[in-house]
Amino acid sequence: MKKFVPYEKLSKKQKAALDRSRRTTWGELSPVTRKPLSSRAYNRKKAQSWKCDPNAVPFIFA
Repeated sequence: MKKFVPYEKLSKKQKAALDRSRRTTWGELSPVTRKPLSSRAYNRKKAQSWKCDPNAVPFIFA
């Protein structure tokens, strides 16, 4: 039977090994918090999208 040694008294190598064994992955779940984009916020992609539109009519002053 192994003796119990408090985490604080373990060596750096033993702490690292213990931390590695406790670490797990999130799997398919993404831990990033997501929220809907604000409709009032400035969006650079949307602002420049008129340049890529093939049906856009050029605006010309006469």
